[in-house]
Amino acid sequence: MSAARQTVSLVISVWNRKDDLRDNLKAIAAQTVKADQVVVVDNCSKDGTPEMVLAEFPWVQLIRMPHSRYGACETFNVGFASAWGEFVGILDDDVVLPPTFVAQMLAKFAQEPATTAILSPKVIEPQMPDWYLNSPTIHAERYLPTFRGCGSMARNAALRQAEWYDIRFFIFGNERDLTTRLLNLGYRVKMFPAVEVFHKAPFGMRHGRRSLYYHVRNFWLYAFKYLPWSQVVGFPLRFLAKGLGGKKQKDGGAVADAVGTIGLFDNIKSVKRGWWVCVQATLAALWALPYCLKRRQVCRHPDFEPPLR
Repeated sequence: MSAARQTVSLVISVWNRKDDLRDNLKAIAAQTVKADQVVVVDNCSKDGTPEMVLAEFPWVQLIRMPHSRYGACETFNVGFASAWGEFVGILDDDVVLPPTFVAQMLAKFAQEPATTAILSPKVIEPQMPDWYLNSPTIHAERYLPTFRGCGSMARNAALRQAEWYDIRFFIFGNERDLTTRLLNLGYRVKMFPAVEVFHKAPFGMRHGRRSLYYHVRNFWLYAFKYLPWSQVVGFPLRFLAKGLGGKKQKDGGAVADAVGTIGLFDNIKSVKRGWWVCVQATLAALWALPYCLKRRQVCRHPDFEPPLR
């Protein structure tokens, strides 16, 4: 290992995904440029995940949470706090990296200005439709209003300055929230499609009551923190008018950066009393309004874009 190159920590949050995590760690072990530190934060798994890590990957730094009620944001933050590398890989437990992931990310960061805080790869997932895969937007190097938290790399100093994920989000939407705080600090996030990672989660929004609740609640938290009030008030009308969340092609891949909301209307329809779940999520967000107002900083950065397309 060259002493001159910058150091890399890879951080993974896991909960009851032993086999997926094993595939992930095998891919990490096969990197052409080895990570200097691999941190796995286990959210009190009951399927033998931590025991597998200890037995099969003794070089991994394993952190075991005392119970499973922590959200993904908080477990990732525990990992970020433990990461000492100059660059930090942000990895879901069910992602599989190409063998050149670390090497390519480091090489690209070396070409980027210090204001590039995060490089976000091209992510391939099951059930991705052709209209999405063929969209020019996912194949182009460009600046983004968010990043794919399943397999990106960030400057550690920028993450620490932005104070990592907002744990109030718990799960879903936290990447866009973090990106917006980075934009407000003068950083940028860049799409780097030369790196392609495989994410085992199906394309689009995860279905179910829990996913629907947190996606809706967290959008409002995000809106209260960063959007002008005119956009906050007008959002429901824009939402209904544009049919945000459909899985059919709209305009050549305009929704490519907001994959977490793709399929939102389908989810509302499939969940029993889905619209009532949306109402409950909105009321919960209103209850958190004082929290958001204390942190409110309207974003004027040219890369900023709310997930309304």
